[in-house]
Amino acid sequence: MTPGVTVRTLPDTLMLAEVAADWLDSRIARRPDLTVLVATGQTPMGMYGRLAARVRASTLDCSGVTAVQLDEYAGLPDGDPRSLRDWMMRSFVTPLGIHKVVPLDDPATFTAQVEALGGLDVAILGLGPNGHLGFNEPPCGPDAPTRTVTLTPESLLSNRSYWNGLNVPMQAVTAGMDVILGARETLLLVSGAHKRGILSAALDGPETPAVPASYLRRTALTVFADREARP
Repeated sequence: MTPGVTVRTLPDTLMLAEVAADWLDSRIARRPDLTVLVATGQTPMGMYGRLAARVRASTLDCSGVTAVQLDEYAGLPDGDPRSLRDWMMRSFVTPLGIHKVVPLDDPATFTAQVEALGGLDVAILGLGPNGHLGFNEPPCGPDAPTRTVTLTPESLLSNRSYWNGLNVPMQAVTAGMDVILGARETLLLVSGAHKRGILSAALDGPETPAVPASYLRRTALTVFADREARP
């Protein structure tokens, strides 16, 4: 594993959520106008819930934070329950009292919008079952731009459980690896025994397009994993 990468194993997902919330809380305290790339998925939800509780208790103020959307399914109509933007709004933006959002509407202008903000301060990420970040499906190198991609069978299967029997769209738009790897700090959250092998490959194996997450070792990376994912 690359020196400078911080990996902490937590006993369970409850402790993972609390420690991760502390991590982001400390960054917002130092820089209230933080720009954050926001992942959805199950693992970050506990962290977001704890941050929301702190906002309600007036111990955390996120009103100056800018939330940047990580990914979205392609071609969804307004109001579609599969929308990752809606999930981001419900779980992160609205509960934390955030007013500024950069949606992933147009791949052609998204990177320029992020650059106009001064880049990403923090990228919050989950780990895909095949090593993808956002929907940067393998094989994918570190310079891959923001674009529309066709999802792999692994990603379709992984995301099917979220939508109560609804079909998972075959394509998605994702922030590029160039945007993700440009963040000043990266927080990777991983839980579950089914992620053990791919997390090991990302942290301990070679940098390779076959595991896009392996390139995170080039960043200021903090990994919080539960004991099932990182014994």
